[in-house]
Amino acid sequence: METGAAFPADVGAAELAVLGAWRAAARDQLPATLQPPPWPEAAPGSRFGAALEAWALASERPLVVFLDEIDALRDHMLLSVLRQLRAGHQARPRGFPWSLALVGLCDVRDYKIASGGGERLHTSSPFNIKAESLTMRDFTEAEVGELYAQHTAETGQRFEPDAVARAFALTRGQPWLVNALARQLAQVLVPDRAQAISAADVERARDVLIERQETHLDSLAERLRDGRVRAVIEPMILGDALPAMPPDDLRFVLDLGLVRERPDGGVEVANPIYREVIARQLTVTVRASLPAMTPTWLDAAGRLDHDRLLDAFVAFWLRHGEVLSGSAPYTEAAAHLVLLAFLHRVVNGGGRVEREYALGSGRLDLCVEFRGALLGIEVKTWRDADKARDPAIEGLEQLGAYLARPGVTRGWLVLFDQRKGAGPLPERLQRTRITTEGGRQVDVLRL
Repeated sequence: METGAAFPADVGAAELAVLGAWRAAARDQLPATLQPPPWPEAAPGSRFGAALEAWALASERPLVVFLDEIDALRDHMLLSVLRQLRAGHQARPRGFPWSLALVGLCDVRDYKIASGGGERLHTSSPFNIKAESLTMRDFTEAEVGELYAQHTAETGQRFEPDAVARAFALTRGQPWLVNALARQLAQVLVPDRAQAISAADVERARDVLIERQETHLDSLAERLRDGRVRAVIEPMILGDALPAMPPDDLRFVLDLGLVRERPDGGVEVANPIYREVIARQLTVTVRASLPAMTPTWLDAAGRLDHDRLLDAFVAFWLRHGEVLSGSAPYTEAAAHLVLLAFLHRVVNGGGRVEREYALGSGRLDLCVEFRGALLGIEVKTWRDADKARDPAIEGLEQLGAYLARPGVTRGWLVLFDQRKGAGPLPERLQRTRITTEGGRQVDVLRL
C-alpha cells in the first residue's frame, strides 16, 4: 500500500499506483491461473473495491489478501481505502475477498483522518468489521537460540551461549532486532564461518545498529513526536506516574512496541536498544547545540577523573544548561536530556552511558562507563507538586543500592530544583560529598 503514499492529495492517482504495484506483485508471486483479471474501470475513490470484487469473482479459490504497510497512507487516502473495504464486506464471500488483513504498526482504531483537524477514529473498528487485532509477539530466549542454531546448522558458525543470552537481553526478543543483530554479526562483523560469535561481538553489532539508526529504529524514533507517545515516554524519563489519558493512548504506544508491560503490571521501554535509541533521538538537537568542549575530565593517562568531570559539568551547566534546555523536545524532561547530551559527549568514542527509566520510579538511573571506569548517577527533580520532603533523601537511598553493584565506586546524585521559589541557578547551586555506609563516595549536586 505504501506506493500510494506519494499522492497524499490525489486519491485517484494513489489508487492507480497501488493497483499497479498489486499487479506486479501478483505477476511475480502467483501462477498465471491464480493471477487477478484486468482491473475494471472505476471512478476515483472506488477502484480498490472494484478491483477486489473482480478478483474475488474470477478466483477459483477463496481469496485472502494482506494489505501491507497500510499505515503508510494518511488522511483522505486512508479513509477512502477503509470505506471501500467496509462497502465490499457485505458482498463476502463470493463477491469480495474472504478475509483481509491490514498489516502495519498500528491498530485500525489509531489511524488518523483529515476530518476535524486530525481527529482519531475512537472506536475499536471505524466500520465495525474488524474481527481481531493480532500482534507479533517477541521471541523467547529459547526461540532466539533456536533461530541462531539454524544459522549454525547451515554454515557451521556457532553462536556462543553467552552471545545468545546477550542478544536476548539487548532485544528482549523483538523479532526485527533479533534478526538485524544476527545479520550484522554473520555477514559483516564475523564473516569467517570458522570463528564463533561471542557476546562481545553482539555488543559491537548493537552499537552499529544504533549508530546507523536503521529503518526500523528510525521509524520508531520518528514516533516520539506523536503526542500520545510523548505522554508516556516523558514521564517515564522523569520517573513520574502516567498522567490521566484515554486507555487507547497507552494501548497505541504498547502496540507500537516502544514500551511493554512488566510482569508486575508496570510499563517500561521495551528493550535496552530502544532505550538507547529514544535517548539519542530526544537529545539530537541538544547534542548538535553543544559548544566545543576540551576533555578536561581526563587525566594524563587518558583515564576518567571523577572530580574533573564533576567540575566540567558544573561549569558547563552554569554557562549553557538553562539555555540548552530550551532546545530539548520534551520540556518537562529538558534538564535530564541536557545532562544525557553532556554525558554522551564525554564518552563519545571511548565508552557508553547505560540508562534505566520506568514509570513511577521517581528517578532516572545512569551508569557511565569510560575505559573501565564506572560512575553511577541518580537524577531527581524537585517540583512544587512534590511532597515537602527533600527528594535527595530518597535519592541517596536509591543510589546506594545502585553503587552496590560490582565495579561502581563513585556516584552522583543530581537534583534539579524546579520549584518556583528555588531562586536563580548560581544561588541554588550546591555541591556536597558524602561517604555511604558501604564506603562509596557520592557527590550531591543541586542545580
